[in-house]
Amino acid sequence: MSAPAIVPGHDTLIEILSQPAVWEETRRELEGRGTLARLADIFSPRDPWLFIACGSSYYLCQLLASLWSKLLRVPCSAMPASELLFDSREILRRSGANQAILLSRSGETSEVLRAAELLRANGSVLSLGATCNPASSLEKLCDHTLKLAWADEKSTVMTRSFTSFLLAFQRLGAMFAGESASLAVLDRLPAHVAPWLRANEKRIRRFGRNRRFANFVFLGQGLHYWLAQEAALKITEMSTSYAQAYHTLEFRHGPRSIAGRETLIAVLASEAAAQEEGRLIEEMKRLGATTLVVANRMGPRLKRSSDLHLELGLAEPESARLAAMAIPAQLLGCAVGLSKGLNPDAPANLTRFVKLESDGAGGPG
Repeated sequence: MSAPAIVPGHDTLIEILSQPAVWEETRRELEGRGTLARLADIFSPRDPWLFIACGSSYYLCQLLASLWSKLLRVPCSAMPASELLFDSREILRRSGANQAILLSRSGETSEVLRAAELLRANGSVLSLGATCNPASSLEKLCDHTLKLAWADEKSTVMTRSFTSFLLAFQRLGAMFAGESASLAVLDRLPAHVAPWLRANEKRIRRFGRNRRFANFVFLGQGLHYWLAQEAALKITEMSTSYAQAYHTLEFRHGPRSIAGRETLIAVLASEAAAQEEGRLIEEMKRLGATTLVVANRMGPRLKRSSDLHLELGLAEPESARLAAMAIPAQLLGCAVGLSKGLNPDAPANLTRFVKLESDGAGGPG
């Protein structure tokens, strides 16, 4: 009997579409084991935090640092692990942090492990390792560990683990802040996103399959900026395409020179800047660019200026919708990669994590 055919992008697509179910599993597992409650007793919500990671996990850490800074009203900062290695004394002084989160899906990313070793030697920073690996090297180097083994991917690129860690740390932040109402909102999110995903995933994939672009640009204001960075990385990883990310209104200040027929400009619309972002989208349409807009609500004017508009229509507040906002770029990256004859499950030149040997290696971490 012959082996079953390998379908390119199969695992990636399954993992992207599984996210609402995995988010619900994350809630059940963390609540059932009392994991977050234990961490909330160990770490202090009143002291500064330093988030450390690489690749997609670094963009996630920037997003979490922004969320926690506002929620906990303490300084929270994020840093690529490699930066900590070369200037640790100054980074620790500037951040004021005596507690750190080191995030690595594999728990084996070389720079993150070296950062964990450095903090351990420092002795004054309490560390929390976050990983999907049930038996990682990171666990041995950190004081405590948060493990989401059920959220791991078979494919190379982070998709569901990115959003699952985002929601797990949003839960932990809400517990630190004593906001039970925020926890209830996050509880409802999987059930609200699942039907939206079923209704829109084919539209997004069809758009990515049928269009050809030389340039991809993702724009976002505030918290959405870090989602735009992650979105650009997803396109680059899965389809070896050239993608950039900017603060939305900064796009006018130089980068708009690439707006034209070969450019897709995707806006992750925010509530605070909705009116100005709408004006920018109209400008880009007049310049001949193709536009994609992801927003929770959009009126007729915004729909007219969008070649593909994706309206979430969720009742949850903006900060609770961030995980859902990350999904369209994942689906788009998978579709564009497949349209180019690539395999998004195993992108060129990448491995599941960076393990630095004498010659080095590359991967999304």
